[in-house]
Amino acid sequence: MRVLDLSLLFPGPYCGAILAELGAEVIKVERPGGGDWVRAVPPLDPETGEGLIFRTLNRGKKSLTLNLKAEEGRSILLRLAEGADVLLESFRPGVMERLGLGYDALARANEGLIYCSLTGYGSAGPYRARAGHDLNFIGLAGLLDLSGPAGGPPSIPGAQMADVTGALWAAIGILGALLTREQTGVGQRVEASLLGSSLACLRLDVTRLLAGEPVARGTGDLTGGRVSYNLYQTADGAYMSLAALEHEFWQAFCRAVGRMDLADQGMAPAVAGEPAYDALCALFRTRTRQEWVEALAGVEACCEPVLALGEALASAPVQALGMLTGDLPGSPVRLSPGVRGPGRLTAPSLGHHTAAILAELGYDEGDVARLRTAGIV
Repeated sequence: MRVLDLSLLFPGPYCGAILAELGAEVIKVERPGGGDWVRAVPPLDPETGEGLIFRTLNRGKKSLTLNLKAEEGRSILLRLAEGADVLLESFRPGVMERLGLGYDALARANEGLIYCSLTGYGSAGPYRARAGHDLNFIGLAGLLDLSGPAGGPPSIPGAQMADVTGALWAAIGILGALLTREQTGVGQRVEASLLGSSLACLRLDVTRLLAGEPVARGTGDLTGGRVSYNLYQTADGAYMSLAALEHEFWQAFCRAVGRMDLADQGMAPAVAGEPAYDALCALFRTRTRQEWVEALAGVEACCEPVLALGEALASAPVQALGMLTGDLPGSPVRLSPGVRGPGRLTAPSLGHHTAAILAELGYDEGDVARLRTAGIV
């Protein structure tokens, strides 16, 4: 499967990386002279000067430089699209159409093409051409307002929720469209937005709200409103995550810590002054995090330590996943032996595969030299 990845920054390239890790041939199409801006974002590899963020988002891909503002550059992309399975782009709505490279134009050249647009706010509506970043999208979706403790200010999540979920939904949409093409022989346009992906994270909360239930920061069953599903500080200032939501897990926890008097209090409000909550806060402060880990070892109570990222990477359960390849995180998906995965663990240098890809279209060394001189590639 060949994918033309015209996207920049984080969400689109992450989507392309997911497809590459699943075995697709992904060609990253970049502007000559500079390429994706993330190439220069630190931290940098001290030996190559390559941005490590760029590497983790683009490893396993090929790089083709192409000036899409030039007529010949657009012509080359059109020819590549004729033989491609997927085109992925993350420009603002209307940009590709103004270049003559919109879905309708490319579908006429290749009716089997899957054309994926990953936008900020969607291709319609008043915000379609508006600039934005992850924090804006989760703010407008209502996700940010629900993040943080009850009575406190909203808290910025520890991960880029809109960017990551947007990449995932785009990849899912592409794979779904490819499956449909297997049945119909016809491609289609796929669109995912970072605003919509943020809202999709709130499916449970939206359902509750539309059913007439109150939804507020830090008060839900899964957002810190219940004693059985909460964070508790330990004697050394660290934290434990208690998620004994089901009856059997809560009973097991109460039994293990010798507090069966709380056995019927699992859904008590996690509010200061509430006896069950105050009792648990005091209980967890009697031991260090490691002491709690040891005390609850073997107990099915859904109680685990809150680890710093460095601790998490070194932990036995994370190590067992085999996701760390060299100095980069990899895919959580494992394919059966013999199924092709990414062939390269490094990201391509800018334009590294340009000559080889153009050779497939019939361009010789002299042609490529002319295109370079003209600023086309």
